[in-house]
Amino acid sequence: MTTAAPAVGRGRRLEGRIGWLEQTLGGITGNIEQAIFTEHHARSAGWLQRRDPRAKMIGLLVAILAASLTTSLAGLAILYAGTLGAARASRVPFGFFVKRVWLGIPFFAGIVVLPAIFFVPGPRVFDLALGPAHLAPSWNGLAGAFIFVSRVGVSVSLAVLLVVTTPWADVLKSLRALKVPQVFVLVLSMTYRYIFLFLHTANGILLARKSRVVGRTSGGEQRRWITGTMGNLMSRAFKMSNDVYAAMLSRGFAGEIRSYATYRLRASDVAALGGVAVVAAAAVLVGRLLP
Repeated sequence: MTTAAPAVGRGRRLEGRIGWLEQTLGGITGNIEQAIFTEHHARSAGWLQRRDPRAKMIGLLVAILAASLTTSLAGLAILYAGTLGAARASRVPFGFFVKRVWLGIPFFAGIVVLPAIFFVPGPRVFDLALGPAHLAPSWNGLAGAFIFVSRVGVSVSLAVLLVVTTPWADVLKSLRALKVPQVFVLVLSMTYRYIFLFLHTANGILLARKSRVVGRTSGGEQRRWITGTMGNLMSRAFKMSNDVYAAMLSRGFAGEIRSYATYRLRASDVAALGGVAVVAAAAVLVGRLLP
């Protein structure tokens, strides 16, 4: 009994030392699986999946424009309700869709709009003296910040819904159909592909590291390994970019990404665009009529 306790303690300390590797590895693998899961939704038989990608892209731009023009929470609520309805009709899981947007948006958007809470004039919520400075947020600033965060959340929800329900190749081709510059589409396509390649490479490095760790490692050794791994990954990235570009040139690449998919705008696509325009107009009008 007396000799077993230290062994258990050492085992727990060892697990704590290398637990971050397991968490990092699990996070990278989860990202890859999440990307595959998203592609699975894009190829399912939902309402948005059956729409023409060009119509979906135009509808997205109209809805985001309406979200940027409305100045009322009621108008944003109309747009978000329409977004949730479209996600439901497209068989996108509610929890998956909501968590993907609202877990990070309030934090990052809140950081951007936080100073406005204290500098917008109006009635003060409270006045807290901190030495020579005063911490006095206003009700107008809080209302504006809440509208800003809601607007960002609705816009990101619309963009996520488009990506979730549309294969990436169709998204890029839709951008070219809307006369987006070719260079922008090419950079976007290569960035998207390289993310998966880098995740796969990092996944292999971490898996190899974990399979070789049989004892405790010091904090300095772990930091040196992380630094060396970052340099190794960057070196591989440069080599991979040259290899990929050479492979593209050898296959006839001349600066234009070509897709064999053919699009045909149907009456149902036009009707869907009309519905988006009606919802967007209602959101803007409600924002003008209601505070």
